[in-house]
Amino acid sequence: MSEDVLAKVYEYLTPGLPVVPIAQGAEAVVFTSEKHPYLPNSGKFILKYRPPKRYRHPSIDKALTKHRTIGEARLLTKLFLIEGLKVPKLIACDAYNGYLWLEFLGEELPHGKGFSNLKNFLWMYATDDGDPYCSIVEETLKKVGQQIGLLHWNGYCHGDLTSSNIVLSRSGKNETSWQPYLIDFGLGSTTDSVEDKGVDLYVLERAIISTHSAHAEAYNEWLLKGFSEIYKRYGDAGEVKLKEVTKRFQEVRLRGRKRSMIG
Repeated sequence: MSEDVLAKVYEYLTPGLPVVPIAQGAEAVVFTSEKHPYLPNSGKFILKYRPPKRYRHPSIDKALTKHRTIGEARLLTKLFLIEGLKVPKLIACDAYNGYLWLEFLGEELPHGKGFSNLKNFLWMYATDDGDPYCSIVEETLKKVGQQIGLLHWNGYCHGDLTSSNIVLSRSGKNETSWQPYLIDFGLGSTTDSVEDKGVDLYVLERAIISTHSAHAEAYNEWLLKGFSEIYKRYGDAGEVKLKEVTKRFQEVRLRGRKRSMIG
């Protein structure tokens, strides 16, 4: 993470406000903070910042940053209102400067296995005498599939649906029950395109295969089972749409395999 980016963030924030950088992507840098400048003593937060791009003209860069930050904020606000769908709560938005304050989700996994995204969660059960096919893993993956089903059924797509962009939190006092949340909607969109939905499913399938190849067949089967359950709730109309999405998913998968073979 460049010193320039860190300097801009520290300059922007209230003096003395602690932030810790945790991730950097192509579009944004992500920090955690134990404080919010206007919400004292209210928990932990995520600060997402879109830094300026030097290769773009400053006026174009500001316009794009504003547009994309507003777009993500609006999308999160709409998603948060969908019954049953779990996404971060939007706390504040400074679109002109490219900042989003979000609810912090997730926790540290037991036995030092890292942060509770889906990738680390699956690794935890696949190592150190764990059972990668236990009922906890199966039920959690079905819940993940249900979250994706709710997202798609309501006319939205994620755009970057990897196992790192799915965060788990334990449900209440039950240490073996995990609730998945979908995070990072920087590439999210409002769409009913079966192509976009098929791509969402394919991206997650490839993420599971690349990091958990030995167990990927069962994992992806459980994900699709949870996904299908949401569509089947809506009777014949849901069954028709489910067939459309799964058919397109198979087509996207086939195209992906052909590209892998050709190179």
